[in-house]
Amino acid sequence: MTTATELHVDPEWIAGHLDDPDLRLVEVDVSPAAFDAGHIPGAVFWNAYRDLRRADYSPVAVDELVDLLSRSGIERSSTIVLYGYGAYLGFWLMKSLGHERVVLMDGPRERWEQAGYAWTRQAGQPTTVSYPDPGGAETIVASRDEVMRLIGRPDGLILDVRSREEFDGDRFWPSGATADAGRTGHIPGAVHLAFDLLLDGDRRLRRPDEIEAICDAHGVGPDQRVVTYCTIGNRASVVWFALRHVLGFPDVAVYYGSWVEWGKLDGTPVESS
Repeated sequence: MTTATELHVDPEWIAGHLDDPDLRLVEVDVSPAAFDAGHIPGAVFWNAYRDLRRADYSPVAVDELVDLLSRSGIERSSTIVLYGYGAYLGFWLMKSLGHERVVLMDGPRERWEQAGYAWTRQAGQPTTVSYPDPGGAETIVASRDEVMRLIGRPDGLILDVRSREEFDGDRFWPSGATADAGRTGHIPGAVHLAFDLLLDGDRRLRRPDEIEAICDAHGVGPDQRVVTYCTIGNRASVVWFALRHVLGFPDVAVYYGSWVEWGKLDGTPVESS
């Protein structure tokens, strides 16, 4: 298993590799506003709501994701560097396709500027390539059907990493917005562990011993299949990374449909606190 130390890169590393011909920089966020105001030179932008989900908020299919990679100039041999609000979501998606060479900059995008490097407003114009049939790594992706089967099973743990307000059913969207909202609450039997407990004051992942202590306190251990979920999969991907690549848990997945799917469907069981 590749460790977090090997998968995290800093602004200095990125700056030193900007001219590498196989490097592909991707900023992932829920809005292009920050990217349009300035981004790392050569980066392309992926919108978590428009590129990684459909208009009804359902996750894009594998062929749609492959098309996005192709339009982004990403090949199987490319080294993908992800940064921004949704960096961990992008990383998990790339690993779900079995892409080998992918790293990320932990923490906020502002690390680039704080390290003394300049943004650019010049949009990258990658050459469209052909990304091959990925094959995939299905074990790190949990379907809605699998989550349903895991409810109440001792060999599985459903981990809700949203805020307490979302878990208790006080809000659907993290912001509290009411537009396009579905039912509130959580998946029955889910354990609540807010993802930001795993972040330090700089919004970067805490030390391994701190993360382990937090997981222990919440009853999250390595001897079950752990499935994380949030609203659109971004926060869930942060916790997936922490469990898989920081603590070395052997069997962790993300329910990509997450609450935006579960809470909008009729017939899915819901609990509120």
